[in-house]
Amino acid sequence: MKTVFLAVFVLSTAVHLYASIKKNSKLRNVTKPFLLLSLLGFYVLAARSPAAAIILALLFSWLGDVLLIPKGVKWFTAGGIAFMVSHAFFIAGYCRDIDFSGIHAALILVLAAFFISTVAFIFSRLKPHLPRALFYPMFLYLLINGAMNCFAIFRCVSMPSAATLTTAIGAALFFVSDTALFFVRFKKESRLKTHFLVMLTYSVGELLIVLGLL
Repeated sequence: MKTVFLAVFVLSTAVHLYASIKKNSKLRNVTKPFLLLSLLGFYVLAARSPAAAIILALLFSWLGDVLLIPKGVKWFTAGGIAFMVSHAFFIAGYCRDIDFSGIHAALILVLAAFFISTVAFIFSRLKPHLPRALFYPMFLYLLINGAMNCFAIFRCVSMPSAATLTTAIGAALFFVSDTALFFVRFKKESRLKTHFLVMLTYSVGELLIVLGLL
């Protein structure tokens, strides 16, 4: 049965990406809710002992997807809040495998400096295009995504393996996806004209996170 859920995820993702290239909003909206629901089903059936935190992380990611379908600032904000909760649950799930005594302060400082400076640079480019009321909430959101990446890296350092590296790569793709989404939504003259890159990095990122956790 887990194979069926994985097949549904792959198929719905492929159709959704095709719709993104073609700028077919109706088909994108129809397929989007199936992405994380099928991935959640795959995780629950494939995991020996499914973690509640990861189930909730995927569930809130699905909720974020659904809330981002309608247009408007209120829906965009609600979707962002759902994804912030999702990142918090991913962090909680990663923490089960992290030996914090083996995480050097230097690594924490380097990662914090990297993500803070990266987010600051991204928003220096976005600031002229963002509604004033959204600037700081979106800035905070991307920092939280960066924090999720940090904990994925801590997990990789604590348990070096192909699995933990896979999850860390998936988390990085999630960060790229959110960054691309901000430019697609708000910078009209951006080179990113469609949601293809947003959804490609997002769907592959979420899948790699799950595979690494399994």
